[in-house]
Amino acid sequence: MTTRTDEAAASQPGLPARDNPLARIALRFTAFTERWLPDAFGFVLVGTFVIFALGLLTGEKIVGAPADPKATTGYGLVDAWGKGFWSLIQFTLQMAMIIIGGYAVAVSRPVARLIARLAQIPKSPRAAIAFTAAVAMLTAYLNWAFSLVFTAILAKEIARLVRGVDYRALGAMAFLGLGTVWAQGLSGSAALQVASESSSPAPVQEVIKAGRGDSGLIPLTETIFLWQGIVATAIIFLIAVAMAWLLAPSPGRAKTAQDLGIELRPLLEERSADTTDVAAARGGGRRPGDWLEYSPLFAILIFLLGLWYLARYFANAKGNPLNALDLNTVNLILLLLALILHWRPLRLVDAVRRGAPAASGVLLQFPFYGGIFGMIAYTGLAKTIAGWLVDISNAFFYPAVIAIYSCVLGIFVPSGGSKWVIEAPYVIEAANQLQVHQGWMVVVYDLGEASANLLQPFWMLPTLAILGLKARDIMGYTFAMFLACFPAVLFLVTLFAQTLGFPR
Repeated sequence: MTTRTDEAAASQPGLPARDNPLARIALRFTAFTERWLPDAFGFVLVGTFVIFALGLLTGEKIVGAPADPKATTGYGLVDAWGKGFWSLIQFTLQMAMIIIGGYAVAVSRPVARLIARLAQIPKSPRAAIAFTAAVAMLTAYLNWAFSLVFTAILAKEIARLVRGVDYRALGAMAFLGLGTVWAQGLSGSAALQVASESSSPAPVQEVIKAGRGDSGLIPLTETIFLWQGIVATAIIFLIAVAMAWLLAPSPGRAKTAQDLGIELRPLLEERSADTTDVAAARGGGRRPGDWLEYSPLFAILIFLLGLWYLARYFANAKGNPLNALDLNTVNLILLLLALILHWRPLRLVDAVRRGAPAASGVLLQFPFYGGIFGMIAYTGLAKTIAGWLVDISNAFFYPAVIAIYSCVLGIFVPSGGSKWVIEAPYVIEAANQLQVHQGWMVVVYDLGEASANLLQPFWMLPTLAILGLKARDIMGYTFAMFLACFPAVLFLVTLFAQTLGFPR
């Protein structure tokens, strides 16, 4: 096995560590989180009662429900919690499937070979951490779900090859795409929703039309493809990579996977061993009935059938085909890719079996986040919070205020952008009144939403499951990254807002 290290530092662990101030800060944050932070499930339990208490303080009633069972406002906190508890059940299954599908793609032989080659690029612990951060953000820009799985597996392989690299820092950087650029990328939920007539609810379209005067939709050219948004995303990318380089601790103070009791096996060897074990367990394909599991025939036919459907689906999409992207379409694409990349159905079944544990945190915690969502969305609490922010704002500061609002709310309701449909009417209405560019407010909301992920562990769950880490192991690093990136977000959204007019 080929390994690399800073030989001098690694061979003399008794020497004083030469960490820069940022690395020392990250290590202090990490020491604090390792000692005091609960596991990810603890966050949602505490968050539930934080929001309940906030509702009481703002005058929300404890119980009560409107006469119309289809109403989305007027509930008391208890009833709102119950109404919201299962409100994200479809989203829960979509998220579980996207994690499992992304895992199945990432561990297929062709992608595993790609990961193994990429893992050989960084030559030192510091370069390994910065490289992982860059890959995480680039892949998250394309698709956040694939990024979570792909970069986590890449981080494991890098940790195996590069001695002296801090496994906790690698884990934090593998997640970085979800805390920076994902919502401004091709899978950004809010931008895709407001660009599609079928995805954007009528109340949202009405308030958009009131400000534009022509259409109730905001095209992607006025959100994620604004040059201001692209430049802001690029700047955040550069800041995050630079921070990743600076945050890396010296080998003398790093905690490797071995230090944490985590065994790392070569990725390609692991894939080969797993496939052999499955084949042996099923008799090695000797039974006539095993032919279907080993033959690629139906995998190819199903892939072609799916490809035919997707070609028709995107061809029939109105306007930009990207507007037709939604979670169901992304899941279908991932499963089709996994099927053809694994080639034999037996290998895909095995990959899904091994990927399912990565979705366990989502299956358990999403209903409880749905309860928090209900207490915010089905009472008057969301409008109360937004009203506070709008009251203290003006046209100049409104983008920064909404970025803060989106970030704060995202800590308690990490919905991946789905809560935008609840907040869009008053966020856009306030933008109309203050004459702020509507599309830019979608960009602002997305950047704030992504930043929240650095402060709470919900979306870290798939990455943590693959790496064998706990949230407290990496949150010291993600918090240090937040302190660098979020102020930059606030500055950029305020600066670029001045270059945009109010479209009519």
